[in-house]
Amino acid sequence: MATPALPSPDDLRNLLRGVIDPELGSDIVELGMVRDATIDDAGRVVVTIALTTSGCPLRAQIQRDVRSRVGSAPGVTEVKLDWTEMTQAEKSSAMAKARFNVSQRPEDTSVGPRTRVVLVASGKGGVGKSSVTANLAAALASRGLTVGVLDADVWGFSIPRMLGVSGRLEGRMDGDRKVMLPIERRIGDGVVRIVSMGFLVEDEETALMWRGLMLNRGVQHFLQDVEWGDDLDYLLVDMPPGTGDVQMGVAKLVPRAEVVVVTTPALAAQKVAIRAVSMARKSFLRVAGVIENMSAFTDHHGDTHALFGSGGGQQLADDAGVPLLGRVPIEPLVSAGGDAGEPEVLGDSVAAAAFRDIAERLVTEAVPPAELAGCSARMMEAAVAALDAADAAEASGAQAS
Repeated sequence: MATPALPSPDDLRNLLRGVIDPELGSDIVELGMVRDATIDDAGRVVVTIALTTSGCPLRAQIQRDVRSRVGSAPGVTEVKLDWTEMTQAEKSSAMAKARFNVSQRPEDTSVGPRTRVVLVASGKGGVGKSSVTANLAAALASRGLTVGVLDADVWGFSIPRMLGVSGRLEGRMDGDRKVMLPIERRIGDGVVRIVSMGFLVEDEETALMWRGLMLNRGVQHFLQDVEWGDDLDYLLVDMPPGTGDVQMGVAKLVPRAEVVVVTTPALAAQKVAIRAVSMARKSFLRVAGVIENMSAFTDHHGDTHALFGSGGGQQLADDAGVPLLGRVPIEPLVSAGGDAGEPEVLGDSVAAAAFRDIAERLVTEAVPPAELAGCSARMMEAAVAALDAADAAEASGAQAS
């Protein structure tokens, strides 16, 4: 295998644009927190980060996100972080940028900065990507989390049926713009909020004959005009298979997203799935891991049959340099649960346990939920309060004169 080309300093900065301060809602490059990013011939990267305060409790999360994004780049062997502190002028500039971005957010997306966005992707159809998405959403919700599911497979929408929800998307006015409200389903102590083209057509057998631009625009509306809520922990995006217009559009709209690639054990599927990894990295998205679906079938005698071959998931993970998050066996209950709208992860089968294990790895290792601490939020609130007080004083003085 050829040695991968090392990322340039510009490539490193583009990767770091995916690291978002979860309270200020802007990337650390735009906020001026990235002082330097260098790489030597051995693939060792040194990133210098300036924090708003030296004791900022967000330091651990920023460190984790920087390491995971930069460390996933081909050729990178080590990531070292050096820390410094912003000057007062730099802090003021960062606050100004953050406040401006908040004012402009309706033109961006309605996905809050604390939400971890996970794109569930595949190189080809038929690998069970939507089934994986639905079961992961149910598993995360059963842990008490608030989970959004965006069905971006506009042509082949299936999430409503798999999660057992139906109805029509409703809207309300938010100022001078109309926003859509996702359809919710409570699972355990959590909730799943779902948006799909299936809620906009007359019935699920309707064929959508849309070209690429219309598909991309439809998904854009789901990201910009849906009221996902500030309390959303995860947004799982069920991507269409392949590497086309929708994938490129989502990567541009949500640059902080993480990608999980679904494949089957078959070598042919693995060779196609590596293209999804390649596209993610060309879009500067981090690949968080691989899930091998339809791994094997175990009959009632306890004998295991590798109906679709073996090793494809591990091979893909090795080639991509990312973890294999888990293997989901072939089990009829998974398909039956999807048809009935009751995700099998809520049951007690071997496949259900596999899905729960993958969800566990997702939240503890691969894409942990945002830990909101107080430093940046307090600075932002103080800055806004000071500006509001100054405006009030100016108005009061004008009235007195």
